[in-house]
Amino acid sequence: MAAWEGKSKGNKLGYGIFIALLKYAGVLPAYILLVFVAGYYYLFSWKSSRAIWYYFRKRLNFSFFKSLLKLYSNYYWFGQAIIDRIVMMAGISNRFTFNFDGEAHLHEMVRRGKGGLLLSAHIGNWEIAGHLLKRLQTKINIVMFDGEHEQLKQYLENTTGQRNANIIVIKNDLSHIYEIIEALNKSELVCMHSDRFLPGNKTFDAMFLGEKARFPQGPFLLASKLEVPVSFVFALKETLYHYHFFATKGVIYKNISGNTPQHILNAFTEAMTEKVKAYPSQWFNYYNFWRA
Repeated sequence: MAAWEGKSKGNKLGYGIFIALLKYAGVLPAYILLVFVAGYYYLFSWKSSRAIWYYFRKRLNFSFFKSLLKLYSNYYWFGQAIIDRIVMMAGISNRFTFNFDGEAHLHEMVRRGKGGLLLSAHIGNWEIAGHLLKRLQTKINIVMFDGEHEQLKQYLENTTGQRNANIIVIKNDLSHIYEIIEALNKSELVCMHSDRFLPGNKTFDAMFLGEKARFPQGPFLLASKLEVPVSFVFALKETLYHYHFFATKGVIYKNISGNTPQHILNAFTEAMTEKVKAYPSQWFNYYNFWRA
């Protein structure tokens, strides 16, 4: 299985061009330029294309022609996700609209004062939803790999400002676990992407789209052992300017007999399957995810 390295694509010049275009011309011209940038990755990014092609062709059973179209649209949606994140973080004028399906569940988690785990995946655009969830009036922590090049990350932060949420960086010494527990003890929300892992990480197997796949153990072990509500959350783009946020009801799995990490993972993959089938071009997992 080809390993994911925890790094994002792109470079300082590329981001700089898009940010300048967004500031002086708006979102639509940036989307037009993205047509050609997505085409470049579609033609020349063989490693990621191979993984996404397998996903469309073998796991979703799309036809050859439909898979070709979906492969390009996947790169285009991914580029839109990056552009939209910059727009929201930098406060650039835009026409975005949102609706929140299940937001009441998150307000209930905040009201109960126990904090909560929000388990998500690289589906859609979680960061833009995280930026908007400040209306929950509680601190949000996002657990993530620190795989971006330091210079590029600093450049983005200098241009768009710090992320609205606190970032908990995953470390080899597992010290991030203590940061997560500390945040939950303060009744804060912690969001974890639960569909990727780095080489050497411990994993669980689960059936996903008809094939056995590997998921990181950490999020599901925490969900089974901590007495905090757990919600599965996703933010998907439905039209050029409209997002749809989904959140399931918070469940405290520790208090339910028989809810092992594997059972929680199975529930999570069911939620992932539903969203992937509804929005097939918006799962951005550019490495060989399945054991096959």
